[in-house]
Amino acid sequence: MAASVREKQTVALKRMLNFNAPPLKNTAAEPVWKVLIYDRFGQDIISPLLSVKELRDMGITLHLLLHSDRDSIPDVPAIYFIMPTEENIDRICQDLRNQLYESYYLNFISAISRSKLEDIASAALAANAVSQVTKVFDQYLNFITLEDDMFILCHQNKELISYHAINRADIQDTEMESIMDTIVDSLFCFFVTLGAVPIIRCPRGNAAEMVAVKLDKKLRENLRDARNSLFTGDNMSAGQFSFQRPLFVLADRNVDMATPLHHTWTYQALIHDVLDFHLNRVMMEEGAGTEASLSGARPKKKSRKTYDLTAADKFWQKHKGSPFPEVAESVQEELDAYRAQEDEVKRLKSIMGLEGEDEGAISMLSDNTAKLTSAVSSLPELLEKKRLIDLHTNVATAVLDHIKSRKLDLYFEYEEKLMSKSTLDKSLLDIISDPDAGTPEDKMRLFLIYYISAQQAPSESDLEQYKKALLDAGCDLSPLNYIKQWKAFTKMAATPASYGNSGVKPMGLLSRVMNTGSQFVMEGVKNLVLKQHNLPVTRILDNLMEMKSHPETDDYRYFDPKMLRGSESSIPRNKNPFQEAIVFVVGGGNYIEYQNLADYAKSKQGKKVVYGCSELFSAAQFIKQLSQLGQK
Repeated sequence: MAASVREKQTVALKRMLNFNAPPLKNTAAEPVWKVLIYDRFGQDIISPLLSVKELRDMGITLHLLLHSDRDSIPDVPAIYFIMPTEENIDRICQDLRNQLYESYYLNFISAISRSKLEDIASAALAANAVSQVTKVFDQYLNFITLEDDMFILCHQNKELISYHAINRADIQDTEMESIMDTIVDSLFCFFVTLGAVPIIRCPRGNAAEMVAVKLDKKLRENLRDARNSLFTGDNMSAGQFSFQRPLFVLADRNVDMATPLHHTWTYQALIHDVLDFHLNRVMMEEGAGTEASLSGARPKKKSRKTYDLTAADKFWQKHKGSPFPEVAESVQEELDAYRAQEDEVKRLKSIMGLEGEDEGAISMLSDNTAKLTSAVSSLPELLEKKRLIDLHTNVATAVLDHIKSRKLDLYFEYEEKLMSKSTLDKSLLDIISDPDAGTPEDKMRLFLIYYISAQQAPSESDLEQYKKALLDAGCDLSPLNYIKQWKAFTKMAATPASYGNSGVKPMGLLSRVMNTGSQFVMEGVKNLVLKQHNLPVTRILDNLMEMKSHPETDDYRYFDPKMLRGSESSIPRNKNPFQEAIVFVVGGGNYIEYQNLADYAKSKQGKKVVYGCSELFSAAQFIKQLSQLGQK
């Protein structure tokens, strides 16, 4: 996989926007102007990958939602990028009847069924528009890539395949089937786009196994049908190392319930935990002006600002996995460097403009013109730099406010100790009953992690004491009810998921960042440095990727869709360690695991690891799902 999934998906989109022909190399030619019509699913897939400017460069003048009121533009071609759902199909038929556009290129995000195609055909006939429906394509792009090595299945309707949906007590078999089909459909699209047939491993007896069985069947059927297989010939040549197949590990969220609740300390995961961050976009409310105006006018409304954290942002790429204090320091350094550059430009301008026509200035001109030219030509670059510095200053400050007001450094350090079973310096009850430490939700997360990772569950009397303290702190106890059932059900108490000995070393109170010029007042926030340790999901991957024998993963099932049917035991197995792996968590994932896997892959030479999950939830969203499950 020389090209990352992100690049492959972007190439596929650009190809589609160019009427499904490879984009032309010579940029001199004017692009064909066209309209892009998408639904919410299409919007979510495109927005993390292509900016509005890039769309414009591809010749897209307008991009509209399918179900908005659209005016007729009779002389342009329209490219549709939508899911093949009933209402979308109806809307296309309506567009055909109203003759909105010159020609129609229909691209379905996921494969369209025969009967729906027939609906479109009959509508086109009735509207006398058959010749205008130029092409119909299945794009197999039904997943969202967020990073070079991270993808999620969907953002719209994600509650349909959430942890809550899969683990409901009253779920019907038919509902479970349809959830699994939805997940498998997206994963199938993922492998088509990747252009590789994986070797699938999964644990037994849970949702992950159901997904594996269905995915194996779907890949197998597609490979069988040699004429229409999506994995032959031209598609496969895209994968440079197509002789080495990737390993696909399916894990179930229930393997590790503590990590999604964990308070975290790295930049990207913190943003996701405390701010409103999805599809690589942060939504923030800018604080309203505090000083009341004299005339008694209403205070300014809070304005919402959105920031995109993209692959092009060098600072983000470098620091998204760094511990927060390090990020704060780096932002400050960038800011100082920028100011120095800005002052240099100002100094040159003043020299150029101020000294009148005297001899000295003339002689200096020749030397300075060159300097000024270079300064002016670096202006756009400077402005872009300034924009990124401002962005990270704002985002980091917002995160810092949360850390300080909720004492998140304390929670992080404490939970790391709980998870690594080291001794605590302050009793859990003290923190829960400390009114200044965090929100009720923070306290609940701390207690759940304690409950999940404890070797023996606390005695009834202790539990009552904890419950009382939690209630006094204003916590909702329904998540605990579910976790209790979950713990009894998994009977993992014998072998609790071990989190490695992940001690955190406090590095003294941030004296270094405290120099006077700094934007970030980090008094009292501990500078914690992480030790590398593997989370359960990473450990499972390591065992399977390196072919290690380990009781945890030895009875994982093995599927190879390329083999003709044989019983599982008789399939010849791949004995070599894998170079590339995709880990997928059924039931939702988080940035902590993603970061942990990325660090793991960095530490291994030449290994590539991609992380995927059915949805990406923050701890708050996960707690909400747990409490819904606990209320039943």
